[in-house]
Amino acid sequence: MTTNPVLVELWRGDAGNGSVESAHRGALAIVDADGRGVLALGDVGRPVFPRSAVKALQTLPLVESGAAERFGLVDAELALACASHGGEPAHVAVAAGMLAKAGLDATALECGAHWPLHEGAQRALAAQGGTPGALHNNCSGKHAGFVCLGCLMAAQAGAAPRAWLRGYVEPDHPVMREVGAALGAVTSTDLARAPRGTDGCSIPTFGIALRSLALGFARFGSGAGLAPGRAAAAARLRRAVAAAPGMVAGTGRFDSVVMGRLGARAFVKVGAEGVYCGALPESGLGIALKIDDGATARAAEVAMAAVLQALLDLQGEDAQLLDSLADVALRNWNRRPVGRLRATEALRGALTPLAAA
Repeated sequence: MTTNPVLVELWRGDAGNGSVESAHRGALAIVDADGRGVLALGDVGRPVFPRSAVKALQTLPLVESGAAERFGLVDAELALACASHGGEPAHVAVAAGMLAKAGLDATALECGAHWPLHEGAQRALAAQGGTPGALHNNCSGKHAGFVCLGCLMAAQAGAAPRAWLRGYVEPDHPVMREVGAALGAVTSTDLARAPRGTDGCSIPTFGIALRSLALGFARFGSGAGLAPGRAAAAARLRRAVAAAPGMVAGTGRFDSVVMGRLGARAFVKVGAEGVYCGALPESGLGIALKIDDGATARAAEVAMAAVLQALLDLQGEDAQLLDSLADVALRNWNRRPVGRLRATEALRGALTPLAAA
């Protein structure tokens, strides 16, 4: 088994007398829209579960089928369908609105309930004496998209939507078959032979190699290698996310902050257990990385920020933002500086030739 390189380090102390306190190994694949490998660090052929990182790919059938147009879904709603949101009031309202357009409500969702991920929203809900519901689930937008897709499919089958939708999270349900077919096609992965598990929101999740995930996002970002309808669906989703980046994650979170600054120049999406994927439409590049120990905020975000720094021509405030995310100043509870969380020289060195290009 390949030993993956250290991509991110946590330093305790200053440059003069500090030392590495923690190190995060991982693998990184960058692929162009023609499927050529641009960079491979570590074991990029090992299947990983991308989980939420592929929500945009799972949302392609919603647009490609015509369901999004039929139900009049707007930018914020399509962005939420690609989201791992924080359960802030705006997220909850948009998810409820999507369901209402399909003539249903939150009882149609099969994602389960959890407290909002956003601390402020969580505290506000508790202070009001409320309890979390399915709309607060970080995947409720994606599931509302599945419901809208299922309602169109039910109408085409001449069936009652609510009954037809029951069990839509199961692998053999027509909705999941459609979603899985799109994911497999875009990443050129035979999902029937891939490792399979169950995601936190109860839908199937598949083990896909990082290089295949990167290829999928290169295609998602450029449209290359996709049929015209699917390429148009990808472009529509990218426009929606660029217009409503706050729907994709939420206040202060990496995906919304980065895409709020960079707009259509970059699409990035967090997964779980240290997986991150991204697309750079201008260059046609796709990115997929996995931190071995599953650290997301501690490592995967830092690694993704370093990749974006290298691959994009950043100036002014754009550059300042990515600098701060790839080399994070750490402070204690008294706000005293105690160290840094930063991309390693090994990662930066591997990326340097790409930046020069």
